[in-house]
Amino acid sequence: MEKRILGLDPGLAILGFGVITCKQNPAKITEKSVQMLDFGVISTSANTEMGQRLCTLFDDLHTLIEELQPDLVAIEKLFFYRMSSTILVAQARGVLMLVLAQRRLPYVEFTPAQIKQALTGYGNAEKYEVQEAVARELNLEEIPKPDDASDALAVALTAWFQI
Repeated sequence: MEKRILGLDPGLAILGFGVITCKQNPAKITEKSVQMLDFGVISTSANTEMGQRLCTLFDDLHTLIEELQPDLVAIEKLFFYRMSSTILVAQARGVLMLVLAQRRLPYVEFTPAQIKQALTGYGNAEKYEVQEAVARELNLEEIPKPDDASDALAVALTAWFQI
């Protein structure tokens, strides 16, 4: 059985994405494999009007989903740290949720602590520890860049571990 999982790290300026393909042998539950298909970011400029930035996210997410054809989407839950940026991320996240609803795509959500726990075994792990775990799990020679794309792959891997 093969499943394609799209991980998303929501943001208005930078929305990270990473897609993995997971395979499991139905005859041998313990036989699992995972492979990275693609990763990157959708960027919007702070110099662009807010409505246009949200339209860019909307259009680019539709295109991304059309190209990648995921079976499941995994999203990092909103983490509150600074109110000004939290509101911007929440607006971008609203666009993301609308696109998923329009595409009728199932999704799961994980907190940053759940993602850290799944990849490192420690819910308070440092960012670099999670990035190293992403590279190790996907057999990559380097940590994916930028960080937002690596974070999105971490979210996708967390979903795979839950399957």
